[in-house]
Amino acid sequence: MIAIVDYDAGNIKSVEKALLLLGQDVKITDNGQEILSADKVVLPGVGAFGDAMGNLKRRGLVPVLRETAQKGILFLGICLGLQLLFERSDEAPGVEGLGILPGEILRIPPKEGLKIPHMGWNSLHLEHGGRLFENVPEQSYVYFVHSYYLKAREEEIVKASAEYGVHIHASVEKGNVFACQFHPEKSSEVGLRILKNFVEL
Repeated sequence: MIAIVDYDAGNIKSVEKALLLLGQDVKITDNGQEILSADKVVLPGVGAFGDAMGNLKRRGLVPVLRETAQKGILFLGICLGLQLLFERSDEAPGVEGLGILPGEILRIPPKEGLKIPHMGWNSLHLEHGGRLFENVPEQSYVYFVHSYYLKAREEEIVKASAEYGVHIHASVEKGNVFACQFHPEKSSEVGLRILKNFVEL
């Protein structure tokens, strides 16, 4: 069973739909025991970092998600779900992230001709042999919607990057923990391939 974490941070239905399309048994839940007994856990999310961390705290999910990662359960963060895995974000000074992975979330710097939020299709540069990207061609296009980007502290965990006025760490993998800044569930065939690679791990 794949548990999709429900914490009022949107975008859950499209993730559920994509996983169902891949023939998976999916449960949307905010129940700690269900999350910890799942085969895989997906943390989706759109919205603000501070609000999302507040929602996770109110539902008692911060220790649950940290334990999920520590127990070796396969874990996928998507969009805001990637950002929450790290230590802090420019979007919410003073708010502590989950701290499951080392790094920080920075604001995309304003630049002439660049619209923020970064919204739309962007190509990926693949590196360090990420398992999510098996049979995904270099420079494949995926769909982004974000105003903040990841700067991971450990370069070797970065499996895909993108350029949008700044070098964006677009996907990471460390042990059982995976995350994408882009939306695989909205990224057409390439995105489905990435999700298929995750469910087949």
